Amino acid sequence: MQLHMKYLLEPASAPRLAADIVAAASDISDAELDYSTDSIGLVEEIVDGFRSDGVTGGEVAESLVSFGCYVGEILIRHGGGAWCHVPAAHGAVPLVVEVPGSGLCSPIDWVFRRLEHGPAVSIRGLYAQAGRADARVPGPEGAGNHDVAEKPEC
Repeated sequence: MQLHMKYLLEPASAPRLAADIVAAASDISDAELDYSTDSIGLVEEIVDGFRSDGVTGGEVAESLVSFGCYVGEILIRHGGGAWCHVPAAHGAVPLVVEVPGSGLCSPIDWVFRRLEHGPAVSIRGLYAQAGRADARVPGPEGAGNHDVAEKPEC
C-alpha cells in the first residue's frame, strides 16, 4: 500500500496526524473528536460510513492512518505509553503504541481491520483489551496476537 502522508510516518508525527484528523472530522462531518475514550465510538461510526459507501482501505488509507493515530493518542493520554516504530512486517503501518505493562498495541491496524471486517472488529473492545498484560501487536493478517521479535524504536 502506497501512503501519501502530510508528515513522515514516524513516532513524532503521530500526534500531528491525530490533530489533523480531528480538524478534518469536524469540518467534514461535524464530528467532535475530543480525545475521550467515548470518542472511539465516533471513529467507529466514521469508518463504518466508509465501509457502507464501499470505500476500500487503499482509497482512504491516509485517513485511516490518521484515525489510528487519533486512537493511539487516546491510548497514550489515558493509559500512558509512547509511539514506537516497528518493522513493517508486523502490520500494515510500522507505528505502534507501547503501553506500560501491556506491550505493543497497533491502533492504526485496528482502524484498517474495522474497515475490512466491520463491527466484528471493535476498536472500543481492542482499546479496552490494550490495558491487559497479554495485549500484543496483531500480525499482518490481523488474526491473533503475536510478539514483536525486534525491539521497537520509541
